[in-house]
Amino acid sequence: MGISGLVAAVHSPFAADSGELNADAVSAQLELMIRQRVAGVFVCGSTGESHSLSVEERQQLAEEWLRQAKGTPLQVIIHVGGNCLRDSERLSAHAARHGAAAISAQAPSYYKPGSVDDLIRWCSTVAASAPDTPFYFYDIPSMTGVSLSMPEFLERAGESVPTLTGLKFTNPDLMSFQLCQRAAGGKYDIAFGVDEMLLAALAMGAVGAVGSTYNFAAPIYHRLTEAWKQGDLETARKEQFRSVQLIRLLASRGYVAAAREVMEFLGAPVGPARQPHRVLTPRQSSELRAELEALGFFDWITD
Repeated sequence: MGISGLVAAVHSPFAADSGELNADAVSAQLELMIRQRVAGVFVCGSTGESHSLSVEERQQLAEEWLRQAKGTPLQVIIHVGGNCLRDSERLSAHAARHGAAAISAQAPSYYKPGSVDDLIRWCSTVAASAPDTPFYFYDIPSMTGVSLSMPEFLERAGESVPTLTGLKFTNPDLMSFQLCQRAAGGKYDIAFGVDEMLLAALAMGAVGAVGSTYNFAAPIYHRLTEAWKQGDLETARKEQFRSVQLIRLLASRGYVAAAREVMEFLGAPVGPARQPHRVLTPRQSSELRAELEALGFFDWITD
């Protein structure tokens, strides 16, 4: 397996009234992903608030995405990382049993692996529960606080983690990104995960990307990528700056809450985020929509 094109890191949908998991909302999400022409979905990652879900909720959501995406072009990657190793083993085995294209895992973020050796040992245990399923380590030091050398990890992990396929590289360190691309003879797939820097990653050889804004702004990035391929840097830069403007606006309102509102605006409601994330009031939601209209967002996402 290799990740190419855009993969949307999807939201976990919650009921607006109770906050309970609302798996019925997946069908509208999936329809939007197909309209946005993304290549796949990344389920229960950071955008999916995985650490705010129980193991049972994560399993239910994985099953729903895998069931509904069957027969579509979408690849489904399931995030199985967590602070409890046994939970991650259960989630890995479950994802494999239900036909996930790949699994991925962040490092534990409470008791953190203190060395590359510790990380390799932990990944080996998680991946062993899905021995025939490609495994991507999910490097996101801004969230986990784990800042180990990914080039060293890739050079050394292959023997202990035979299903290691690559990284979900959510890290702005572009020097490390280049080293990872060439680690172990270039055998690993390095999917880039910083949406507002996609153009820089393409210039360095990226072929696949996983990100949250691909849920609702994929046309921006499709145009960016096509302009890059055609050597039209002026257009590519324009589209990348649109991404920067969009992300800055959403972050000013609280990114997780605001991104969920955008899904509502596009007809794929995913409900409010779980605490401790904020929830926008109706007035704040109206203000956000007006700000997006003034920015030109709704025109930008029209192919």
